[in-house]
This record gives sequence, C-alpha cells and structure tokens, in this order.
Amino acid sequence: MTIEAKLAELGLELPEAPAPAANYVPYVVSGNMVYVSGQISADENGLIVGTLGQDLDVAAGKAAAKRCALSLLAQVKAACGGDLNRLVKVVKLGAFVNSTADFVEQPQVVNGASDLLVEVLGDLGRHARSAVSSPSLPLGVAVEIDGVFEIK
Repeated sequence: MTIEAKLAELGLELPEAPAPAANYVPYVVSGNMVYVSGQISADENGLIVGTLGQDLDVAAGKAAAKRCALSLLAQVKAACGGDLNRLVKVVKLGAFVNSTADFVEQPQVVNGASDLLVEVLGDLGRHARSAVSSPSLPLGVAVEIDGVFEIK
C-alpha cells in the first residue's frame, strides 16, 4: 500500500506544504536526507494556539502535534517532487511544546506526532526525538516540530 493510500484509508489529508514565514527554506535536501524546518500547529481553521497546562490539555496538545506531523509529511512530499513513496525512514523529530513551567507532559503531547507517523508508515515511521518545553512559540502556537528524513 502506498503512503498516500494509507493516509486516505485513515481519513487523513496532507495540507499544502506551508511556505516559510521568513528568510529560510521549508526544507533542505542533502544527499539522501531531508531536513524539514519547524512546522507549527495549524489545521483547516487556522493556527492551533495556546499553552499546555494553562489553555490546553494533553489531548488538545496531541491533536496539535498530529497536525505538525502531517505538515512535516507534506514538506517531505514536496522535497520528493510529489512522490511521498521515496520516503525511506523518519530519522528524528525535534519538538517544542508551548507549556507552563510546571507542565511536565511534553512527551505525551509529542506522542500525537510520533503515533501518527507510526500509524501511517509502520516501522519506517519509528524515530528518535526530543520533546522540550518552551515558554512561548511563534504566533502563540501550541506545538512546533522539525524533522530529519531519509529518502531514496
């Protein structure tokens, strides 16, 4: 089954690959690696904003992280000239969670992205990662995630 077919089976659609908001590129391809810039939490209604431990609970944070993962895949698809099946492996995610000083469930929030990638890609989606707290993120978003991917 293709990655696109698996997404469709799960009722998921990739968003348009977001354009960068400043003087940087959304991804860099170097050899067989794709380095994707941080993707901020957004859905069809706009930005997903808020602070975990204050405005948002873990379930809302997981949903925001899932949307970041879909944007990461959209960028990988763009990097692969529209052929997402060139993806070999998700290597690493770096995740930032907008959270209060006493919120300690960043890993559970980032599971929203990790779980989605494994659900869609199986073992190809298993990756190393970091999940860290941030007192604020660009535009007030709840989650931002960057990633490293291997392609063929």
